[in-house]
Amino acid sequence: MTALTGSGTDKADTAVLTEAVRLVGVSKHFAKDQGAPVLDGIDLTVAAGEFVCLLGASGCGKSTLLNLIAGLDQASSGQVSVPAGRAALMFQESALFPWLSAGRNIELALRLAGVPRAERRPETDRLLELVRLDGAYNKRVHELSGGMRQRVALARALAQKAQVLLMDEPFAALDAITRDVLHEELTSLWQKTGVAIVFVTHNVREAVRLGQRVILLSSRPGRIVREWQVAIDQPRRIEDQPVADLAREITDQLHREISRHGK
Repeated sequence: MTALTGSGTDKADTAVLTEAVRLVGVSKHFAKDQGAPVLDGIDLTVAAGEFVCLLGASGCGKSTLLNLIAGLDQASSGQVSVPAGRAALMFQESALFPWLSAGRNIELALRLAGVPRAERRPETDRLLELVRLDGAYNKRVHELSGGMRQRVALARALAQKAQVLLMDEPFAALDAITRDVLHEELTSLWQKTGVAIVFVTHNVREAVRLGQRVILLSSRPGRIVREWQVAIDQPRRIEDQPVADLAREITDQLHREISRHGK
């Protein structure tokens, strides 16, 4: 399910907030890896309202990094802080409760966030409209397409009033057309809400299509190899030439990193 975690005050003053996430010298070891680090010396700052995409080969620690930011796991060393106050985590699977309707899934998150009962239905309707699912309140999970389920999961994440949204390959299982539609909707929603987004993907073009900044992690141990500022105006499309050109440059760097690790 969508996780709600974080540190600092839940009522961060977004008018003066400049940093949403800050990692300093963060490393992570798991006992099963016999001491070999999964992440090593990560320094990363995500500005308030910034859209950052994380790229890297499978197993480089992208999801582990999200879990550390979300507070689902602890760093072996270094400091992880979320000055924005809380983070909502959205997984690749929607993880909706199948016995609840779309609306009730969102209302549950609102209840856990402390929203009074009388305000939950109006807020749920507002969130469903925001993700273009107005009228879907009573639909059961099995009645929703994959894209619709992810929209409900996104609305549920937003119901937590988080200033940071962590997204772990949320569109990977969707077909190309549905994914393209959700790219547009996520971009629009990000611009409307001003939340900071940290988005993990294996798809280089998706990263360039969505992010203001793309960060490449090395293969194990995961370290920040390089980052790119995406100076392409929104709205973007995944097939736009500037998107394709930058994606090609990043892909070449990714291939070099994978080859280096293989040696």
